[in-house]
Amino acid sequence: SDWLLLSGTITSRTPASFARTLAENPQVSTVVVTQVDGSIDGAATIRMGDRIRGMGLNTHLLSDSVVDSGGVDLFLAGRRRTMAPGARLGVHSWRNGYREGRSYPRGAPEHEMTRSYVQRMLGSDDFYWFTLQAAPSDGLHVMTPAEIARYGLVTPG
Repeated sequence: SDWLLLSGTITSRTPASFARTLAENPQVSTVVVTQVDGSIDGAATIRMGDRIRGMGLNTHLLSDSVVDSGGVDLFLAGRRRTMAPGARLGVHSWRNGYREGRSYPRGAPEHEMTRSYVQRMLGSDDFYWFTLQAAPSDGLHVMTPAEIARYGLVTPG
């Protein structure tokens, strides 16, 4: 198949196994994100996303995909991003130690890794700032179709 199914939690070990799987399956053109509850390593997520984009792979969500937090960041990496009706995208702020991401001023260096990644993937960092306000780190906001359209998460056509 030209689909690679991705599920689970992204850890520091995930990028290496992901790279290995892609190398062993050169026919893969689409990464299908099925059930990803998030990431315990933001830098690992961004490395995977940069690889997906660098290889020109597409991303897709199935009608029963439930993708939250860092999983959404991975979805953004697709050259073409498509989702079946029923797929769910959940977002929230990040937290480091004792502080919520939204409590840092806009210019703070703490924002830069993920903000610049979102900018590379979507051409704008608006979606990054939206996620900080959408829900606290221990909450979850399920995106509406209007929000998905507003932030350009699905590619046109």
